[in-house]
Amino acid sequence: MLLQMKDVQKAIGVEEIINSVSFLIEEKEKVALVGVNGAGKTSVFRLITGEWQADDGAITKSNSIKIGYMPQMETGTVLQDETETRTLYAALDDVFTNLKQMENEIRTLESTMKNLKNEELETALKRYDSLSFRFKEEGGYETESRLKGVLRGLGFSEEQWTQPINKFSGGERTRALLGKLLLEQSDLLLLDEPTNHLDIESVIWLEEYLRNFQGAVLLISHDRYFMDKVVTKTIEIENKKSVTYNGNYSHFLNKKETDRALAEKAFAEQQKVLKHHEEVAKKIRSFKTEAAIIRAKSREKLLSKIERLDAPENTPEQMRLRLKPAINSGNDVFFAEELSMGFSEKTLFENISFEIKRGDKIALIGANGIGKTTLFKILVGELKPLTGRVREGVNVRMGYYDQTHAFSAESENKTIFQEIADTYPRLSQTEIRTTLASFMFKGDDVFKPISALSGGERGRVTLSKIILAGANFLILDEPTNHLDIFSKEILEDALREFNGTLIYISHDRYFINNTATKIIELTANGITQFLGNYDYYTEKKTQPAAETALPSPAEPSTSKEEYLQRKERESQARRKKSRIEKLEAEISKTEEAISDCENRLESEEINTNAEAAQAVFAEKTSLEETLSLLYEEWEQLSEA
Repeated sequence: MLLQMKDVQKAIGVEEIINSVSFLIEEKEKVALVGVNGAGKTSVFRLITGEWQADDGAITKSNSIKIGYMPQMETGTVLQDETETRTLYAALDDVFTNLKQMENEIRTLESTMKNLKNEELETALKRYDSLSFRFKEEGGYETESRLKGVLRGLGFSEEQWTQPINKFSGGERTRALLGKLLLEQSDLLLLDEPTNHLDIESVIWLEEYLRNFQGAVLLISHDRYFMDKVVTKTIEIENKKSVTYNGNYSHFLNKKETDRALAEKAFAEQQKVLKHHEEVAKKIRSFKTEAAIIRAKSREKLLSKIERLDAPENTPEQMRLRLKPAINSGNDVFFAEELSMGFSEKTLFENISFEIKRGDKIALIGANGIGKTTLFKILVGELKPLTGRVREGVNVRMGYYDQTHAFSAESENKTIFQEIADTYPRLSQTEIRTTLASFMFKGDDVFKPISALSGGERGRVTLSKIILAGANFLILDEPTNHLDIFSKEILEDALREFNGTLIYISHDRYFINNTATKIIELTANGITQFLGNYDYYTEKKTQPAAETALPSPAEPSTSKEEYLQRKERESQARRKKSRIEKLEAEISKTEEAISDCENRLESEEINTNAEAAQAVFAEKTSLEETLSLLYEEWEQLSEA
């Protein structure tokens, strides 16, 4: 056991953050901490690191545990200090200070031992052997290769290795901090949004690194694809409580849905049974005879002993989205012809040509710094390309979502309500409040000033403005940044149902998988187009043949083997569905039989016959055992 939290509670002033969080982390486990924004995930990290103290409960750590912590906020570390003048390589190389001191002592001993004799030589040899063993065991001979591997894996070019930290952007400093933590080889890594500021290639590298990492990892992430690849346990914080699921994010999602459905059904069934018995007792009491009152009291006493199931708690409120174009565009939506762009004699990309048709849902991907956002600014007219041109089609109404969520200086001083009202003066107060409520701005929240909003709140205001504009061509730059997982899923549903045209930039592979029908990969030398989602893109990228006209990823394979495999899967699915339907019918039939037994036990004829009552009771017990087995099989098949 590395770490255990048991019944931990924490409040800030009168606001309760968490009230019942319990979980266990073992050595080498890879664990995800999930929940909506504001659920208390980062608070759990602060409690583990000791930055905060729990109000109640216990946090137990193994002796001499070494914890590495990467906060989401880009403050408070030497690597993010704007006065840091060391190079990137030197700053990360500091991790190996102890190993370097050990190596220096080994080299000193090597040079001095030739002049020693007798006891002095024996003592020096023992020290030399001990240091050499430790140096090897602690990876002293691999420091350089490890350091270079991490720098390359996190997307730093060799040119950047020799640049001072204070010349880097905030995102680059955060990547540097992540690299430092990975090299420190902690027993437990706490990573808060580690994939922020990483391009897809770097995220893939990080997945492999963490899977092979010998320590344990507890991470907060909104990257569902990343969590599916890395984690083996998922802890959800919801309604200030925690629940642990053994498995990755997708398993957690399926298990939670199944568990909730079962809990809702069990609660509803119990409420139905309780109501039935209460009505029977009430009916018996209405007879007003002494015998009737005695029987009613007996039944009420029996009811009072039944352990009541708690009603399943409501899920946290989520935003609701419906994207509807005000008018339809023509079939030809947009053209880019021979675009080239660069700054300060540095070329970002050249020879970019593509066209966008109505109904296309395109993900634009590429390495960090390749110019994806710059290309978007060319599309919307904010920048002019060095060469080439862009053209709009007929009846195109564009909606642009800027990842910076930049508002004008004038807008910064407005409230959310004022910003919407001034942008769309024809809207009534009710219409504005209804729209903002769908983005979780309710009551006095609508009067928050724009300047005081978080990144996620600014993003929601921007999305609300795009929806009200009735755009039929959406250009979205990192639309899922600052959204929690559940809000991402709402946005995914809305974009899938959107009957306009869409192009977006995203590093979220799960999001791309669920929304894109085409992928455009941007490189310095041009673009490559793939007619499918992210899984299809990765499949084609691993094939040596050049990309040409491609079939949809949903198109079935024509090979006999794959056809037979698909038919077998479909057959298994039909058999499983049929068995589930039969089980549900048997469950219903068994429940009715149990109810019939209960009614017979209450009848005068059985009540007065001990032998008959015993037989009916035995029948009821057998039926209840059968029902339990039926439920167990039903649950297993439903989970599968």
